[in-house]
Amino acid sequence: MKKRSVILVFLLAFIAYAGAQNKASVSNEKTRVLLILDCSHSMWDRWQSDAKIKVTQQVLLKFLDSVANQDNIEVALRVFGHLNKNSYGTRLEVPFDSDNNYKIQSKIKTLVPNGACTAASALSSSLNDFPSSGASRNIILIITDGMDDCDGNICDVARQVQMSGVIVQTFILGIGNKQDFQHSLDCAGKFTYVPNEEQYTQTLYNIFRMSEEEAHLIISINDETDHLLEAELPIAFYDSQTGVVKYTTLYSIDSRYTPDTIIIDPLIAYDITLFTVPEIKLNQRQFKPGRVNRLNITVEQGSLKISMNGKRANYQVPQYPILVYKHGSKELLHTQIIGEQYNYLAGSYDLEILSTPPIRLENVAIVGSSATDLSISMPGVANINKPKVISSGSIFKLHEGVLTFVCDLNPNKINERILLMPGQYQIVIKPQNSIEYTNVRTMRFQIESSQTTNINLTNQ
Repeated sequence: MKKRSVILVFLLAFIAYAGAQNKASVSNEKTRVLLILDCSHSMWDRWQSDAKIKVTQQVLLKFLDSVANQDNIEVALRVFGHLNKNSYGTRLEVPFDSDNNYKIQSKIKTLVPNGACTAASALSSSLNDFPSSGASRNIILIITDGMDDCDGNICDVARQVQMSGVIVQTFILGIGNKQDFQHSLDCAGKFTYVPNEEQYTQTLYNIFRMSEEEAHLIISINDETDHLLEAELPIAFYDSQTGVVKYTTLYSIDSRYTPDTIIIDPLIAYDITLFTVPEIKLNQRQFKPGRVNRLNITVEQGSLKISMNGKRANYQVPQYPILVYKHGSKELLHTQIIGEQYNYLAGSYDLEILSTPPIRLENVAIVGSSATDLSISMPGVANINKPKVISSGSIFKLHEGVLTFVCDLNPNKINERILLMPGQYQIVIKPQNSIEYTNVRTMRFQIESSQTTNINLTNQ
């Protein structure tokens, strides 16, 4: 099997917490770097000034010297392809420790490529190498000269590891001939072709420095007139690859109309959700480390309020829930109540007021920076007096000769009071022990706003 020359991978990760907080610190966490090194036989092939294994040893030894004296960094070493010629195994050679740099360098110097490629199995085993206690930003650096053709698909394994919630990002460095990269490695992470030793070393240091830095982000939410929105809105940052929430914050501005600054990890590509109604989503956003990034979002929204008009009733009127849908959609966006004012993005909406019977309002327009005020009539009361015999029945709304079911009557009550919206109705009732159609009684009645309508069925 022909091997494609490649040097693979930074898989960078941290166990991030998500909470209702305005600032999330990155630099205060310990960074753990797990080095996974390919020692399959093809690492003897020449590249640039020497064999690939020799060039890699030189680069890594310098890299380890640079991080040896940093208190917040720990390194461990896992190797595959070095056990014997026919072995596909992998082993953690030097575990994480605060003072193990000499052990790692000594082991790297003595490694001899001998076996076959098992990058996928090494990556799959890597999660168990990180201590479970203590928050840390876990970086996995895999160095290999070929895709994992022997024991699995590196893309599938990387996706599974990513979904564990530990791995945050994958950086892929490819060395050798550019034409050797016949397959895209974007499925496993961010790919960078490295044409020579100098760029190999520089790219390694650039990514490592970026892993230590944090990104400052100022979120500016403006209205349609380009003025800062004077409101508080929750915002969530999700890892684009896993869909797992990493940070949540509450957008606000201070008395000087200055947005707050949050601190996030620059190694992650984020899907951002702004919890307006409906939600605003921004996908695949990444922010540069060591600088102040700005995220500008335009929100055009207006308010909706539905009130009751008419004479105040002398009975208690419920605060009917109002179901709000995007016009033409059956997906519920929000529920508000009568008399409440709530903000929505500019657009058209369908409303369902859960009165008895329900009221449907379609294609209601919400205009940016404007208030949409609607009103419905106050309900009336149907005071129903039924025969003493146990009876069952129903109430229907009558409109243009068509009946629409409203509700059933309670057979255990002789007298019922039911709040109904104004309109014409028909009641149907019969004794429960009767199957004769001649015993069925019907009566039409009118409900007026804020008034009581007495319905006497005892003489029917």
